[in-house]
Amino acid sequence: MEEKKGHPLTVDEYIEQCSKDVQPILQKIRAVIHEAAPDIKEKISYQMPAFYLKGTLVWFGVHKNHIGFYPTGEGIEAFKEKLSAYKWSKGAVQFPLDKPIPYDLISRIVKYRVAEDLK
Repeated sequence: MEEKKGHPLTVDEYIEQCSKDVQPILQKIRAVIHEAAPDIKEKISYQMPAFYLKGTLVWFGVHKNHIGFYPTGEGIEAFKEKLSAYKWSKGAVQFPLDKPIPYDLISRIVKYRVAEDLK
């Protein structure tokens, strides 16, 4: 992510500070998250967009060659078979910028995280 004005304070600022070619992808991910969880709120946490209800459900961040999506360990564990095509770790998955972003999978993970958060 190119930082132009220091650390972003809002998700809008975060997206605006990213390169123009990645901004539409970030806006789409943001929209997918809000569609999957209409009551979700957003903030900046760990200098990345974060989305929360009772607790933080997911984060995303731009890196040089991928979008990092952070649905916590529970989100990764529940979808690890679906995530097998991507590089992932305990709490993160990397969606390469040179491949289609799996928006439907992001939506399913967010819905899962909402259900977990509301238990």
